Amino acid sequence: MPLLAGTLLGPYKILAPLGAGGMGEVYRARDSRLGREVAVKVLPAAFSADADRLRRFEQEARSASALNHPNILTIHDIGTHEGAPYVVSEVLEGETLRDRLAGAALPARKAIDYAVQIAHGLAAAHEKGIVHRDLKPENLFVTKDGRVKILDFGLAKLTRQEAPSGDETSAPTLPGVTEPGIVMGTVGYMSPEQVRGLTVDARSDIFSFGAILYEMLAGKAAFAGITPADRMSAILKEEPAELAQSVAGTSPSLERIVRRCLEKSPEERFQSARDLAFALAEATSASLAPPSVGLPLGLRTPRRFWFASLVVGLAALLALLVAVDPGGLRKRLLGRAPPSRIESIAVLPLQNLSGDPGQDYFADGMTEALIADLAEIRALRVISRSSVEQYKDRKKPLRQIARELGVDALVEGSVTRSGERVRITAQLIHGKSDTHLWAKTYQRDLRDILELQGEVARAVAREIEAEITPEERAQLERSRAIDAKAYEAYLQGRFFLGQGSEEGLRRAFEFFQKALAIEPNYAAAHSGLASYHAILPFHSQLSPAQVFPQARAAAQRAVELDEKLAEAHASLAYIRAYYEWDWTAAEREFRRALELQPSYADAHFSYSRFLAASGRLEEAMVEIGRARDLDPMSASLKANTALLSYFGGRYDKALEELLELRKLNPELPLVHWGIGLVYEQKGMHEEAIASFQKATSLSKSINMRSSLGHAYAAAGKRDEARAILEEIAERSRRSYVPSYFSALVYAGLEEKDRAFEWLERAYQERSTVLAYLNLDPRLANLRGDPRFSDLLRRVGRAP
Repeated sequence: MPLLAGTLLGPYKILAPLGAGGMGEVYRARDSRLGREVAVKVLPAAFSADADRLRRFEQEARSASALNHPNILTIHDIGTHEGAPYVVSEVLEGETLRDRLAGAALPARKAIDYAVQIAHGLAAAHEKGIVHRDLKPENLFVTKDGRVKILDFGLAKLTRQEAPSGDETSAPTLPGVTEPGIVMGTVGYMSPEQVRGLTVDARSDIFSFGAILYEMLAGKAAFAGITPADRMSAILKEEPAELAQSVAGTSPSLERIVRRCLEKSPEERFQSARDLAFALAEATSASLAPPSVGLPLGLRTPRRFWFASLVVGLAALLALLVAVDPGGLRKRLLGRAPPSRIESIAVLPLQNLSGDPGQDYFADGMTEALIADLAEIRALRVISRSSVEQYKDRKKPLRQIARELGVDALVEGSVTRSGERVRITAQLIHGKSDTHLWAKTYQRDLRDILELQGEVARAVAREIEAEITPEERAQLERSRAIDAKAYEAYLQGRFFLGQGSEEGLRRAFEFFQKALAIEPNYAAAHSGLASYHAILPFHSQLSPAQVFPQARAAAQRAVELDEKLAEAHASLAYIRAYYEWDWTAAEREFRRALELQPSYADAHFSYSRFLAASGRLEEAMVEIGRARDLDPMSASLKANTALLSYFGGRYDKALEELLELRKLNPELPLVHWGIGLVYEQKGMHEEAIASFQKATSLSKSINMRSSLGHAYAAAGKRDEARAILEEIAERSRRSYVPSYFSALVYAGLEEKDRAFEWLERAYQERSTVLAYLNLDPRLANLRGDPRFSDLLRRVGRAP
């Protein structure tokens, strides 16, 4: 009897039926423990007493639960309800491949994409020693985002654990369905050895795959017939019609792949699904190319035609040899190169599949860690986290994302956290062709998470054949066990630190402290504390002089514990430059951070600011260009590039870039601020004031308010300028405000003594803005004063 809505199977509450098949009934249910919806498959009560059917159902659960792969249905749990066993899996939204086909062919591009995904899923199963034995369109599910999932391992055979029984394939079969209890397969997709009742292995699935691929491309079954016997006879004796007869423009390489899958003898098929997936990837470009144009009539002389035929024939022979791969010829000819050389990559935000939104911080942390590990490879350009973050809930096709980010390949995947176990699934996709190149699932205890992160990064680097130096390899292979609770606290600290709010900072500090209470020698947590203290003046009443000593101590401790932690060196560089004003030591730390992590976008940007403050504007422009390559979606970096032109006195160039950027980002305060700066230096005071007013309407930044005050003063609007000074004074009673900004307004009012009074206060509080004393053109009227030269000397910027 079907289960009613509200029925409880352990922690699972039945919501509604989803469907039924030969091996059980499927329901949508809710997991009361994790608050997520799942699919529950229950063996019908009428069959639960059948020992053979019960054995096969349990075998399905064991087989599928051993397979953690993005192209295979994920199994969560197994249990028993009133004597009837059930399996709990992820619930899918979409339709079966049978429904998607609806008796018609798919576009070649879509068919190949599905085929590559199916091949990767089969490869994962076969490498675990598991053969599906009932692959058909009904057992393939296409999710709404185009992911193909292999379902129903109810006929799976554990080839490494069971010898063939001989009687498992002796029963008759039914067209289009698998009769309950008959472990034989489905007519039309069975291999010849299944039809004959012989022993089967992974190559049987490859035959079924070939029949499915043929149907996706041709829109009709590979082996037709009125009765099951007719179809079985066709499988044993007939060849399907050539694809070229029904699919215009089918490439010879794709035709050969299908034919090789459908060879009657297992020895003549692809010997592994991994080889099949590789051959499909190689054939993708050719299969999607436009039909070739015939030779012009004037060239069709017998000799030239013979020569052209010879060339075509040799090319076809070479392609056949590569596809067949005798003696590893393909690897020798083509290496293992993907469709084109991969020199740049983006890691898309890993999906949180734990069923708990509260675990988002964990998936975000895994994404950031993978980006950081790959960023250590100098030969690889790795896009920063800030540029990929917008694709977290991606709606765009992968090919479009790759184009927007300007990368050759993408990594996407998921993270599942269950207690102290972590599972990461990663896929490598070629950007231009949207071809799946590689996929794998990794599972570890949480204490081994650092090793897991490095292993995933090494696997990606290996698949794209990135050139890795011995030092980089050692970096990726470094690992140490970490207390699970300390690691979790660290990730939560990072999550709250990224919120950039006063409350977020408070929570970040608590979690970093918690991590260090558990693991006192946790270098990354010390580095997190350094970052916390370094940004605290922007969100509290504390000045740099009050908190930077703690930042320095935390960064130094992090470097002592792990000298190869790039983030800690970058924090130390910032402190050396903007607190200690030790410019030589700062540059050394910046260079070390970028040596350890060449694709560290934030460090490149910070280093560019350092170079600009040092008066090395051309070098700064090069460095910010590197940051933009790594963070291509950042409008802020584009605005800062224009500001470098401003600081170099190239006002027209800066204005042109900023005005163009304003068209694309009209709500970005930094753009309006930069435009105001340029207008003021060009003597266009009203325009400058309007731009600063727009900037301050979009941002509460005291920097922008003080710039408005200086512009008022420069325009002769002294009352408005003094009103800004009063506002700054009022705000300083609630939070820390760098004294530099009051000095800036007084400089605009030509009140030099008051300006130097406030600059001296800025020196005492170790204001980070003093690094740009020599660069800010708004202080030009102070530069001839001996007090200005003395201040420059004290901050290490004497000419």
